[in-house]
Order: sequence, then structure tokens, then C-alpha cells
Amino acid sequence: MPALLTLSARAQALQPSLTLAITAQARELRRQGRDICSLSAGEPDFDTPAFIREAATRALEEGHTRYGPVAGEPELREAIAAKLGQENGVATRADQVLVTNGGKQALYNLFQVLLDPGDEVLLPAPYWLSYPEMAHLAGAVVRRLPTDASGGFRFSPEQLEAAITPASRLLVLNSPSNPTGMVLSRTELEAIATVLRRHPDLSVVCDEIYEMLLSPGHVHHSLAAVAPDLAERIFIVNGFAKGWAMTGWRIGWLAGARHVVAAASALQSQSTSNVCSFAQYGALAAVSGPRDCVREMAAEFSRRRARLTDGLMAVPGLELLAPEGAFYAFPDVSAWGLDSMTLCHRLLEEVGLAVVPGVAFGDDRCIRLSCAASPATIDDGLARLRRFGQSL
Repeated sequence: MPALLTLSARAQALQPSLTLAITAQARELRRQGRDICSLSAGEPDFDTPAFIREAATRALEEGHTRYGPVAGEPELREAIAAKLGQENGVATRADQVLVTNGGKQALYNLFQVLLDPGDEVLLPAPYWLSYPEMAHLAGAVVRRLPTDASGGFRFSPEQLEAAITPASRLLVLNSPSNPTGMVLSRTELEAIATVLRRHPDLSVVCDEIYEMLLSPGHVHHSLAAVAPDLAERIFIVNGFAKGWAMTGWRIGWLAGARHVVAAASALQSQSTSNVCSFAQYGALAAVSGPRDCVREMAAEFSRRRARLTDGLMAVPGLELLAPEGAFYAFPDVSAWGLDSMTLCHRLLEEVGLAVVPGVAFGDDRCIRLSCAASPATIDDGLARLRRFGQSL
């Protein structure tokens, strides 16, 4: 046999997405005939609203099937800029917006154009599992800001101040948070802004992909609206996947300083080029259209989030801080005496329940469960979890 080619160092260091791997494993077991209940995927189970699908179909029929502008269709960039100004309070021009292949590419592009080898990314933990991998691919060093449920999964301004070094270049904020469901208040954002003003070389990326999915009584605030004097070094990443149930459409956006967005667009021109042309017209209909469908889905997620939260709090041995947004719960399972990876493997093998180990998000004490599933599936998953706990 010929010798295997040697992979690059960055490829050897790269960790594949554990959430996608577990979801794929659950699907394969189900295909094989296993009785599997999956609460692993961060994907709405709703269909994309009809008016969005119809807009994309019209665009397809009208011939929008050719290469388009790398940065996105002008009408869509203008509509996203208008949305940011009107709904988020962040004054934005169309040339400050880049349309990307999902929010994930927006983050990847930004990390690539802002970070050099040796630069530091400040990352509150627990965190979405792709952030550290993207930082490493840019050659950056990740400095974690550990948080836990006892502190509401929040870092203090003092903790942020102490973590900043001369090499710190980018702070990552994700609110509402995946995996914890934590939502930063306006007061907390103001405190973060006070620290940022003392460190002019530190920029911030705000991942706002779950902004529309909030528990009752909670409000989403954009840091760039809270601290407009810092807007030139605040970048917003968002997309259509979660709020509009458009995960497979792969349309996101990056918004921020014009020269940085232009650099990210240049990078995109040498990698993927434009986002699918006719799909962008569906996204245009979504962002320009009524929000009734979004509010209806968000309300259903709130009911499911409450159902999952109440069910988990009733499981002996688990501790849970009730999530304030997104569609996840992140209970502490350390009382069961198993690391999160072992626990998740055993849950899948012994009771057919697919969930994600917390070690992937930087906290081995916890597991992540999704309420982006039907109430019946949530109830089934809770029953399997209780059954496993009773067997220990």
C-alpha cells in the first residue's frame, strides 16, 4: 500500500464538530433500526415559512442562477443594514455588510482577517465549540474566561480586565448563548464596554444568531447599540438559520467596520465566492417581511424550553440554571460520577438518547440538550434520561 500523505499541522490539530458528529451517529443508528431519541441538534424542526420558500422559487424561475456579487445581492445587504438600524439600534450602511454561507463562515472570515499568529482571543466558557477551532486555524491563542452556573454563566468586568494582555485582539460574546442559554443584560454590556474603553486594541465579535429566541421577560441588546462610541471595533454576526428556520439555506451575515468587511469579502472571493444567488432572494423576503412567523416559532420554543427545563429539574442528581434564551439546556451531571463523554456514549448505547457532552463546550461537568424538537420527543428524551439515572 502507498504511504499515507502527511497532513498539515493545522489539519492534524483540528477537531471536527462534535455536535454534527453525534447528530450523524444518531441518524445512522436510527437508519439501522435502533430506537433513538435525539436532543442533540441545534436545528429548528419547523419548515421554512412558505413566503420565504416562494420568494426563492420565484427567483429561481426568474433566472437568478448565475454568479452574483461576492459580498451579497445589493438589495439583501441594504435590507440587513436596515434591520440592524431599525431593530438593533446599530446604524449600518450596506457596504458594512457581508452576506456569507451561514453565520459560521462570517465568524471564520472575521477571525482570518483580524487575527495573526500569537494574537489572543478572549473566550468566555462554556462556549460554542467552533470558536476555539476557528481561532486556532487563524494561528491565535485562546484565553478562556471560565464561568459556571453559580455565577449565572457570566464573567465579571474584573475577570475580563485581568484576562486582557498586550496580545489580546478579540473578545467573543454570544448572547443568547449556546450552550447555556445565558442572555447578557444592558447593564452587563455597559460594564463590558467600560472595560473595552480602557483597551483600544481589543475588538469584539457579537454572535447574535439566537437574538429572536428569548425566554419571557428577557430582552436582547446589541453591544454596538449600548456603546455606539465603540462601534468601529464591534462586529455583529447573525443569520437566518435559527430565527427563520433556514438552517440548510446557509445564509448569514457579518456587519462592522467597512475596511474589515471589505477584507472579509476579499477572503470570500478567494474561497467560496457568492452565496447561492436565488437563496438570497428568500433571505431578502425573510428579513424584509413580517415577523409573525418568527414570533410564533419563538413562542413555541419558549414553551418547549420551559418543558425541558422543568423536566430536567425533576431528574434526581441533575442541577440546572434555567436558560434565558436560545433552545438549549446545560445541566450539571457531575453528581452521576461520569465524565460528559462517557455519559453521552452510555446514554446513546443504553437508552438510545443522543445529547452532546459538555467537554465540547469547555465544561466537562455538563451535557447539552436541545429543545428544538417536538414536545413528544422532549418528553421521550426526559423519560430515557430518568431511566438511565435510576440505573446508576
